[in-house]
Amino acid sequence: MPVTTSARRYAQAVFELAQESDKLQQWRQDLRKIAELVEDTEFIALVENPKLPFEVKTKLVQERLKGIDQLARNLVCLLVAKGRLKNADQIANEYERLLNDYCGIAVAEVVTAIPLDEVDKEELNRHLEAIAGRKVNITLQVDPAILGGFVARIDDTLIDGSLRNKLSELKKTLVEAEL
Repeated sequence: MPVTTSARRYAQAVFELAQESDKLQQWRQDLRKIAELVEDTEFIALVENPKLPFEVKTKLVQERLKGIDQLARNLVCLLVAKGRLKNADQIANEYERLLNDYCGIAVAEVVTAIPLDEVDKEELNRHLEAIAGRKVNITLQVDPAILGGFVARIDDTLIDGSLRNKLSELKKTLVEAEL
């Protein structure tokens, strides 16, 4: 799901606040807890009920999020007031992206044909770090349709080392050779 403009703005504001207060990691954890709260569909339905007074909604939020910073709870109350609490996951993801950029970390979405063991993950991670020129965090998915190898996306760069792609290139080469 694409990130909404409002989620991007909230994440940017929270990131700047976290930088100023030197609480980057604390905000990361708090935003994840808020995003987990949003996954509770019954709670969201209750909080989004227009018949429920705002004071009751904020009290519910305060009770459910006792372990997080007061500023983060205030953010949730603001999101409730603006009807944007359902965007909490997008805000948390965008904040994570901003934090990774700030720390010089790239995120690689990698698809393999089979699950990788820890040794293969480490080797792939070193390979992608050499390509990206910075630290890389890998998120893995398995898709048997690629037959073998891997497909990785780092920012706007696509690295297709899949067997399916190599077979497709071989087919193209053979067809061109026949002409």
